[in-house]
Amino acid sequence: MRILGISSMFHDAAVCVVEDGEIQFAAHAERYSRSKNDAFINKDLIGEALAHGVPDVIVFHEKSWAKRLRNRLAGNKHSLQEPTAQQWIEDFYPELRGIKQVQYWHHETHAAAGVLTSGWDECAVLVIDAIGEFDTTTIWDWKGGKLKKKWGKRYPTSLGLFYSAITHHVGLKPMEDEYILMGMAAYGKPLYTDLLDKCYFKSPTKVDCKVNLQRGIPADEFGSLRAKAVELEEPDEWGHYSIDYDIAASAQQLIERKIHLLGELAKKKTGHDKLVFQGGVALNCVANSNLHQTFDKTWIMPNPGDAGSALGAAVLHYYNTMGQICQWRGPYLGTNIPGKYPVKTALRALIKGEIFGIANGRAEYGPRALGNRSLCADPRGNEIKDRMNVIKRRQKFRPFAPMILEEHVNDYFEMPGELTYAPYMQYVARCKHPEQFPAIVHADGTSRVQTVNAKDHPELHDLLTQWYEYSGCPMIVNTSLNIKGQPIVNNAREAIEFTHHYNIPVYTHDPRN
Repeated sequence: MRILGISSMFHDAAVCVVEDGEIQFAAHAERYSRSKNDAFINKDLIGEALAHGVPDVIVFHEKSWAKRLRNRLAGNKHSLQEPTAQQWIEDFYPELRGIKQVQYWHHETHAAAGVLTSGWDECAVLVIDAIGEFDTTTIWDWKGGKLKKKWGKRYPTSLGLFYSAITHHVGLKPMEDEYILMGMAAYGKPLYTDLLDKCYFKSPTKVDCKVNLQRGIPADEFGSLRAKAVELEEPDEWGHYSIDYDIAASAQQLIERKIHLLGELAKKKTGHDKLVFQGGVALNCVANSNLHQTFDKTWIMPNPGDAGSALGAAVLHYYNTMGQICQWRGPYLGTNIPGKYPVKTALRALIKGEIFGIANGRAEYGPRALGNRSLCADPRGNEIKDRMNVIKRRQKFRPFAPMILEEHVNDYFEMPGELTYAPYMQYVARCKHPEQFPAIVHADGTSRVQTVNAKDHPELHDLLTQWYEYSGCPMIVNTSLNIKGQPIVNNAREAIEFTHHYNIPVYTHDPRN
């Protein structure tokens, strides 16, 4: 059986191909259209998916009729005029017409993407995002091969929409720049946490809260404060005032509180000591780290947002149809750039103190580069962070991440839950020697750590091992190979263009000799 999973029509569209229990391909639409967070599938993406064969069934990540009903009840007339994902297929992809179509619930495909890649027989599942058809937060029990919904909250109660509202208020782009808001939080003080809680939520101590999204940021509480800041201060080069950083810190502290409460509720509802966390809110690395206070183990699929639900829909349908769980072998599922991984070339660049890109192998399925589409450097240089932020044309406060040999991670970082395996850059950890590695330490003293072992990525492990043997440093800087506002480099042609446009060498392979 060949299944084409599709997530589209809201933001960050993606597809996934599953055949006979193997995940053959999964990729984001934006990597092909070159339009950041593209909501729509496109010809090039579908073409690469169909290279694996015509599907027997197309599976969608949500139920379009329920989504349209919610928009109708909310009076959103504009959304009702937009085509559904099924209509999009019928109108623009004749090669897919006539193929059987199946739809699952939005939060169900989020949950399935997590449990069916976790390798666990039983666990609690927590899904938090902006909005599905109606659900915004759900708790599930995975046990005995069955996924059972135990609890949920519906629109307009939404932690995801709350965080997006704050993102918009501080001058960032909602549904895209929430990760920047998380970075801003380290530079502010959480002065307004309780005020935000009072304005947006029904209760500060319960998860059964009511978000008052219609009010936005209350003008009477915050309008005068920001007006005073505008009068007395000059904005920074990114147009932000000090109060923006304080609001970011307050929103981050508040969402950490709420996620902690929801984690405790998930444990109470299911009785499990393991947690799968999914949905776009599961990209909040700081909040993720705190979940280890409640659970012995946590699993976050490296693409927990809506794009990851293309895989969730496909593996769920395969499981429901065949009774078998697809084999998860990691996130390297996208476009392939062939050739020998540039270990020797990258090592020479590190020794010379260069900033360089690596574009080799299959692209990462998820928003974070994990060694196959990465911009890299030695983390010990005092100027590296500023230089890389200039290259990427992004805010100076933005941190970079280390990828480090798994066997050395606890020598350099205080990992949450005493983790040694964290290959997907999903948690933050306090650096034990921040003065030695200024390029990868954020203002709060933490780093978003990616561990590397020989099983998951033998070539990257080889590069880090040789670098450690030469320098005594078991890590290098890793950030995505893109410029702010642009998708990550996808293919070899784009890697060459990156070099020409930005004067940064991008290595796609090592010479044969």
